[in-house]
Amino acid sequence: MTKILLVEDNEMNRDMLSRRLQKQGYEVVMAVDGEEGVAKAQSEVPALVLMDMSLPGIDGWEATRRLKAAPQTQKIPVIALTAHAMSDDREKALAAGCDDFDTKPVELPRLLSKIQALLGKGPAT
Repeated sequence: MTKILLVEDNEMNRDMLSRRLQKQGYEVVMAVDGEEGVAKAQSEVPALVLMDMSLPGIDGWEATRRLKAAPQTQKIPVIALTAHAMSDDREKALAAGCDDFDTKPVELPRLLSKIQALLGKGPAT
């Protein structure tokens, strides 16, 4: 089962998205802030990280920079999730090391296609 790390501080978003991903056949590990996200990425070694950018403490931008700087986690694809749909947010996310960018509220079919593209395969099995 493909493991996804969901770094999201909003409990409702975390619950909704994790359940929807599990229904698609993914194993979901969760973190509630950037620091926990970096730690879980190192301990769980997920296939992909969904990173909320507006997190308490270490924000998603800094957490992604740390993941991409560490040899153990630098190859894990990161998709930035943000409610800020400004055109420069995509560039900012990519500059921080994110591999893709998606906006909230999440449209599951669009997000799933991005996940599958980064994992280089079709739907989870």
